[in-house]
Amino acid sequence: MISVVMPVYNEARYIDACIQSLLQQDYPKEDMEWIFVDGMSTDDTVARIKSFREQYPDLIRVLSNPNKIVPYAMNIGIAASTGRYIIRLDAHADYEADYISKCVSYLDSTGVDNVGGLAETKARGFMGNCIAKMLSSRFGVGNSEFRTEGSSGYVDTVPFGAFRREVFRNYGGYDERLVRNQDNEMNYRIRKNGGQIYLASDIRFSYYCRDSVRGISSMAMKNGMWNVITMKLCPGSMGIRHFVPLAFVSSLIGLTFLGIFWHFFWWLLLAELCLYLTLDVVFSVKLSREPKEIFTLIALFPIFHCAYGIGSLRGIAKLFTKEYRHSDYTAPKI
Repeated sequence: MISVVMPVYNEARYIDACIQSLLQQDYPKEDMEWIFVDGMSTDDTVARIKSFREQYPDLIRVLSNPNKIVPYAMNIGIAASTGRYIIRLDAHADYEADYISKCVSYLDSTGVDNVGGLAETKARGFMGNCIAKMLSSRFGVGNSEFRTEGSSGYVDTVPFGAFRREVFRNYGGYDERLVRNQDNEMNYRIRKNGGQIYLASDIRFSYYCRDSVRGISSMAMKNGMWNVITMKLCPGSMGIRHFVPLAFVSSLIGLTFLGIFWHFFWWLLLAELCLYLTLDVVFSVKLSREPKEIFTLIALFPIFHCAYGIGSLRGIAKLFTKEYRHSDYTAPKI
């Protein structure tokens, strides 16, 4: 039995296509259960899922997550599941027909604790497509292998993931303190306890990103903030690339301030901005098919990076609040 666990919240735009892609999986339906854990959606997400459940009552289950955030949803779903393997999926995506069967195959053949695949970032509309290109670029997201067509091999983390059930029995479930970065922390805990994570380049899915400047800026600020908080609560779980935007924004602020007293630092600031703009233009031209895309991407990269860095500065400020002062925590074993 394979248990698919999917946290959902206000996914009406995406859930139908997501479930349709699951219905096309080549893994036997009688050997699967799909557990949707709803974070109190205010749209018709649950109604849409239940319409599919009417056709597949033995396959689909819907549970409630009053705490709303993903780690609670995952722990609720895992506790209710019966499968030998737990596959964590996302409603903002659709999956190749062999996605589940390949996850199971790699878990069986490699003996690793967690397997994941490559994400093709997609979106709707012109702006969304430009954002998708930015998020698939090394200039945009660094060395995120699963976003930038990485090759198969052992890695630090994968998106979502297909786990052996023993992972949650031995190492505990998801960290319920983390609004974001739950997957990074879970994979870090696996590696810290001697487990392995494998990225398979022939496991594929499409992930639908934000499709507006406001949406991607908000996401970047929240991610930046939670990277810092996660680093404090779970030392070692975040990589260097997660803090490059923080270093970039901090340098802009620091060099500007120091230039008031020593003009030499303004020259350093100018050199940094010229280098950044050069990379910005080069990658924007490389990714684009028309002039309109070039200018849009030239604007998107600094918006995204600066929003991310500002979010990390907010995260540093959050560390001084009582809520994040202490980091003693043990994930519940499931």
